[in-house]
Amino acid sequence: MPNTIQTIPLINLALAFIPVLATIAILFRWSLNSGTALYAVARMLVQLLLIGYVLTYIFESDSAWVVIAVLSVMLFVASWIALRPIHENRQQLYAKALLAIAAGGVSTLIIMVVSVLDLPIWYEPRFVIPLAGMIFSNSMNTVSLAGERFQAEFARGAGYNEARRAALNAALIPMINSLFAVGLVSLPGMMTGQILSGIEPLVAVRYQIMVMCMVFGSGGIAAACFLVQLRPK
Repeated sequence: MPNTIQTIPLINLALAFIPVLATIAILFRWSLNSGTALYAVARMLVQLLLIGYVLTYIFESDSAWVVIAVLSVMLFVASWIALRPIHENRQQLYAKALLAIAAGGVSTLIIMVVSVLDLPIWYEPRFVIPLAGMIFSNSMNTVSLAGERFQAEFARGAGYNEARRAALNAALIPMINSLFAVGLVSLPGMMTGQILSGIEPLVAVRYQIMVMCMVFGSGGIAAACFLVQLRPK
């Protein structure tokens, strides 16, 4: 089995945008927010191209401070994006989102890097940054879903405990669905990438189990911590 993955030619990569453009066309035809979708796709493209160059530099560096700085930026940005669906008191809620994602994400990252992977150098960027990206982005999404649902439940007159339960349940639906579907419906990105690069499937499975545990745990902890901070005083 080959141990390297082929480089996708740019012309071939452009073909990947065909279903994207089809979806945007549907949004436009149905008078939905196609402009936001188009902007999001363009932003994704620019951000990934830029991060490709940045990661090349980071992976070649041997500085714990560079890795910590990158993780800090990821954490601060994720906390702000998590509040995107919440239209009221975003600035006041930012500190709560930051604390929640840090509580769930950083603690989980430490467990995975120090205990599960047992890396000889804890700040090895090729491991730490991709794992942190998965953890922080997933925690960001659960906090976002929990906050939006909590706000909706509270606005309709639900009490705090009822709103909190509904919000946490809604926030965890995508991850619980993923736990049910993995291996039967889907082969997640990390596992697929490893198999394509030549890693034995049973080895890739172990890494994917680690990933599923860390995203479910970090997301649940982050959402719960955020909701606890919303308790009326």
